Amino acid sequence: MTLVPAQQNLVSDWLARLHEAGYRLTAPRRVVVEIIANSRYVMEPQAVYLLARQRSPRIGLATVYRTLEKLEDLGLIQRIHRPDGCQAFIATVEGHQHPLICRRCGRVEYFSGDADIVTRLSQHVAEESGYTIQEHWLQFFGICSECRRKEANSE
Repeated sequence: MTLVPAQQNLVSDWLARLHEAGYRLTAPRRVVVEIIANSRYVMEPQAVYLLARQRSPRIGLATVYRTLEKLEDLGLIQRIHRPDGCQAFIATVEGHQHPLICRRCGRVEYFSGDADIVTRLSQHVAEESGYTIQEHWLQFFGICSECRRKEANSE
């Protein structure tokens, strides 16, 4: 897997953050970081594991899970809670962005979301529930244009 400069910087930044947090930068951990940092798709731990085994045949599934956990703890990746109950991960993006996730291929795109709409929704939920809303997690699932195009062409 050849990394473009922007992706290589992301991988280097993540490895530096892991090192600064006191984690060893083993070869298997580096492979996991490269895979998830370079993906534009949500990735289940099992998929990361299968890709990692192609590059590091002795890697264990526990190493994949521990690395994903550490990356999430550092805020470098975010957990995606999919409607089918399976959890997956994607790199965290800068700013206040919300993911759009294709249910077929897993590709992720982001939208900023109108702050007024999200604020009004949060206020409405707070008023209705009596909660003080401290944060929110907004994800949309659907079928991307590429998958819809493939589906239309197969009919």
